[in-house]
Amino acid sequence: MAIQIVPHTEERKPLVEAFNAKMHGGGSQYGFYVEPTPRWIPKREGQKVWRELYLAVRSGKDGDQEVVGGYALKPQVWLVDGQEHLVADWQGPFSLGAIDNKYAAMGLRMVRDMLKKQPLIYSWGHGGEDEPIVRMLRKMGWLLHETPFLFRICKPKNFLTKNAYLREDGKKALAQDFLAYSGLGFLGLHTMHAALRVRSLKLRFEAQSEVVPQLGPWADELWEKAKDAYRAIAVRDADTMNALASPQHDHDEWPEPVRLRVRKDGRDIGWAIVLERQQKGNARFGDMRMGMIADYFAHPDDAAEVIHAAFAHLRDLGVDMVMANQSHPKWIAGFEDAGFLKVDKRRIFCASPELEKVLKPWTETREGLFLSNMDGHGPMGI
Repeated sequence: MAIQIVPHTEERKPLVEAFNAKMHGGGSQYGFYVEPTPRWIPKREGQKVWRELYLAVRSGKDGDQEVVGGYALKPQVWLVDGQEHLVADWQGPFSLGAIDNKYAAMGLRMVRDMLKKQPLIYSWGHGGEDEPIVRMLRKMGWLLHETPFLFRICKPKNFLTKNAYLREDGKKALAQDFLAYSGLGFLGLHTMHAALRVRSLKLRFEAQSEVVPQLGPWADELWEKAKDAYRAIAVRDADTMNALASPQHDHDEWPEPVRLRVRKDGRDIGWAIVLERQQKGNARFGDMRMGMIADYFAHPDDAAEVIHAAFAHLRDLGVDMVMANQSHPKWIAGFEDAGFLKVDKRRIFCASPELEKVLKPWTETREGLFLSNMDGHGPMGI
């Protein structure tokens, strides 16, 4: 059988539908995008970030065709040590190898195809070092860098009684119910968050946030002033962010984003993009109302102020918990200063050998590498 990796097209939509049906019928939770034009950041002239969809198509001797895999790329302009580079995130690869060993090599073939199209490529996510894709990338000589998960609980009772992940064990669930209804959980969790803020010696935050319809010239001014404070960061000017968090939000992969302009003492110090959603039967969050600080920008010295302003907005909306992922040490410290708890080694930044060369010396660059939930393939998981 001959397999080619080709761009997704309108004509191939029925083939993708058949692929998805076969994947789900075989017990896999994964599939691929039926529509060939991405609803999130389709390619437009002059845009510094977009998405591309590719399919692995098998052609039989009689001319019939079958989709056996697919992946997505998100090229975006990055600034690394002051120089612009086109760096791409990849999503997938998804293949029939998940349900049929005959296609077990498709994952490796698609990764190699990605590298031909975009040598400076990365992925940020994964469940741990034991995942098959992570083991494969390690064997291929990719750079692997672990980053934390950050969260702050707003409503301890709901966190203890509605969090599906923590309640898988019946005995633990019973203990959590006791903590929730006795009030001890409220005291313990609030004391823990307060202790983080005491440790930071910054008990008062003064920045205020304002909901805005989109980012404007003021955001470009912030970008120009603060971009050189980072060693490696995706471009975050107004046009790019208005593409990533479009005011014309028209997909359901995550909730509609809210854009916040953050000011202190009458001046702009940063911005944040936040999301919130009421969960129902979520595998991790159960029935909690979740908030996410999905993206943000400021000088690293203003990190805690921007984070706290974004957190306060979500807290006032009534969420049970606020979460985020981040790689930059000063921003991670800013989250902790704002009362967030840190859980280490929850995501892995995987960079291709060619991207690792651009990021050298890595021991220095990693101290200034900025990744938020809007990097990679977007703020999924909420």
